[in-house]
Amino acid sequence: MAQLSISGNLQVMGVVNATPDSFSDGGKYDTIEKALEHALQLISEGADILDVGGESTRPGSRQVNLNEELERTVPLIRAIRETSDIPISVDTSKPGVMQAAVGAGATMINSIWALQLDDSLQVAADLKVPVVLMHMRESPATMQQNPTYADVVAEVKEFLKLRIEAALDAGIALEHIIIDPGFGFGKTIEHNLLLLKSLSEFKQLGVPVLAGLSRKSMIGTILDRPVDQRLYGSLSTAVMAAMLGADILRVHDVAETVDAIKMVKALGQVAT
Repeated sequence: MAQLSISGNLQVMGVVNATPDSFSDGGKYDTIEKALEHALQLISEGADILDVGGESTRPGSRQVNLNEELERTVPLIRAIRETSDIPISVDTSKPGVMQAAVGAGATMINSIWALQLDDSLQVAADLKVPVVLMHMRESPATMQQNPTYADVVAEVKEFLKLRIEAALDAGIALEHIIIDPGFGFGKTIEHNLLLLKSLSEFKQLGVPVLAGLSRKSMIGTILDRPVDQRLYGSLSTAVMAAMLGADILRVHDVAETVDAIKMVKALGQVAT
């Protein structure tokens, strides 16, 4: 049975995609000016963190080279930092982007590869900023090609446990580690639902949990809705994740999610 576990410090992370091929808003914010305007809008709507990404990780997406990703992310991070002191996460797998982004003002690294590529683990440790370690089966190009698990919750939990240990061994402080089960990254709809239903179990690993369910294909399939009509489904999964112990919600629709989470927090503050 899923347990109610509302985090008292629940935060909303707003997504800023500086990419032409993101699954949800690809090309919509493909200039620094447009992306900055969007970022400032999310801040005004109540985002606690911004997550800036310069490479799409949707199923079947292509990799971009280092220079292209730097051009998409670093000037934007610098521009946001010039106008706001909001925490900024850089969504990247490249050590070079991690270094440049933190140098430009980013304060967190969001790694869909859980810092497994190249020397990203040691680079992140040297940068001494919080890191998000996410589970993914295969790679974005192949992850949705018949993903299988004997026990998806146990396997994802074990993977994240090992990555926490690797991060600690590399010198990353425990208080700088956040985990993400990786909804939609090498999982079927059933896998995603099982992970969501069991989200409170990931709290046993002793670090904050990030949940990114916003506008995912699972919602589109269940509700038979295109990506631009998944607001209500996204809000419902955000509320479920919050009530099952998520500490950070990565979302596209910040204003609506902030309102929904205020209701969740109100429930958590009621004495029983």
